[in-house]
Amino acid sequence: MPGIDRLLVSIFLVAFCMPAAHADSYDAKPKLVVILVFDQFRGDYLDRYRADFKAANGWNLFLKRGAHFTDCYYDYANLVTAAGHATIGTGAYTDGHGIPLNEWYEPGPDGLPHQVSSVADERYTLIGAPAEAEDKTGASAHREMATTLGDELVLATAGRARVYGVSMKDRAAILTSGHATKGAFWVDHDTGAWETSSYWMPVLPPWAVQFNAGDHAAVARRESGVAQGSFYEKVGRSAASVAYQLDFAQALIAGEKLGLNSANVTDMVTISISSTDINGHAFGPDDPSQKDLIVQSDAALDKFFTFIDKTIGLKNVMVAMTGDHGVATTQKAGDAEGMPVLDFSPDEFTKPLEQMLEAKFPLKSSGKYVLQMDNPYLLLNKAAFQAAGVDEQEAEDTAKAMVQQIFSAFMSRTSESKEGRQKDPPELTNIYTSRQMREGQLPDTQYGRLIAHSYSPYVGWALHLNFGPYQFPWHGSGTTHFSANSYDRHVPLELFGSAFAPGTYHGIVAPVDIAATFASLLRINRPSAAVGRVLTEAIRHEDAGATWVSDPK
Repeated sequence: MPGIDRLLVSIFLVAFCMPAAHADSYDAKPKLVVILVFDQFRGDYLDRYRADFKAANGWNLFLKRGAHFTDCYYDYANLVTAAGHATIGTGAYTDGHGIPLNEWYEPGPDGLPHQVSSVADERYTLIGAPAEAEDKTGASAHREMATTLGDELVLATAGRARVYGVSMKDRAAILTSGHATKGAFWVDHDTGAWETSSYWMPVLPPWAVQFNAGDHAAVARRESGVAQGSFYEKVGRSAASVAYQLDFAQALIAGEKLGLNSANVTDMVTISISSTDINGHAFGPDDPSQKDLIVQSDAALDKFFTFIDKTIGLKNVMVAMTGDHGVATTQKAGDAEGMPVLDFSPDEFTKPLEQMLEAKFPLKSSGKYVLQMDNPYLLLNKAAFQAAGVDEQEAEDTAKAMVQQIFSAFMSRTSESKEGRQKDPPELTNIYTSRQMREGQLPDTQYGRLIAHSYSPYVGWALHLNFGPYQFPWHGSGTTHFSANSYDRHVPLELFGSAFAPGTYHGIVAPVDIAATFASLLRINRPSAAVGRVLTEAIRHEDAGATWVSDPK
């Protein structure tokens, strides 16, 4: 039947000449998700120093092979470590996850305010802490009032996904990873030994014990030139500490076989590098030491991601990199560059405020009315006001009016020196009470939205303060962060993986978009309070039917 023969030949030739069918460019099934945070890493650093990055799998993994966003800004006004890491993990702001500060005050058994850590949990104990450690209070994410991306991944896989958190700081390791993690690890400040909490495990896993028993800490001390003293404070500001943290994360991935899950589901690790924050506070964003630290981190990142490539395969990994907050220019750098930077002691307004409050409301208890200026919150002593018969509205409104009066007096001060440029006085640009934040009595402006996103009941009776550009209450040299000003809100956002179209993107984005984007790509629920958007502009096209198969049965 020559007609049929000719038809079969024609079909064969057509099929042979057609382009070969390819698998989906992204099958929505990475073996490992890595959320990488560099603490106090301002959004301009990568472009400022990119000419010095040489390693293929270091910073260039994002700049040349990933999606690089130049304009990533937080949309809230309490830019501190605990809040930032909680925001990255949950895809929500403080009004969603509840974490406003690193520490705050809560009533103790005696009814008086006692300072508590954002992650301290007295129901548990430290595991792996040195025997001589005085405080062995454990930690957990129990104050984080929202789920994280890691939590939702665990729930979606009926507990088969393994999620871990790593950082030199407990709050960074815990709040980014979440509640349902298999473990979170941080360092003892004096020795650098890695520890955890009995919330996760009764003893350190063998690979962590082996890491602590090895020479890793000694090598970091030697390479940083710090033979003695606090590992966290001294070694922690060096490039050696970046390698130390990434080496531990590598040991974790190898020890727990992350990315090689026998249940055929995705694993996840969050890693927060604290070094840039420790050094940045001491010397500021423009000091050569901060540039050196970032450039030298290139090699440590290259080693880490090369390890992942050899063991899991970079094609099987999805990575996000960001920062928990930016930072202000130092007083020293501002003076040298002709900028009106001003660091000033918080005592300049907290002490006169206390005197004015005591004059109006004579104390009926042993405590003071002003607990602390913990940027950006001025925390008030609820117990002291109540003992004096003063309710929240009167206490906060009175304190607010007094603070405004104090700063008005600052504006009328004149400098004794008449030579050169005169320093501008401290300027209070905005002040809102906890009650105003809680009840939404805020302006319908961008700043009003930033303040609304910063509310948490944990701060209690308080005032939220913001100061003039590059002005900040601060003790000692160096610099800090916390404000609604753009330099504190600007951080990097970098994405790497087969799901993403490499390139540079200039649209406004936010760190909350990471959780939303990764949840969408993983086909899981976004975290419970998430407000970010999916970064569709950087996602490759998916053919019909692409799906993430994660049958938990």
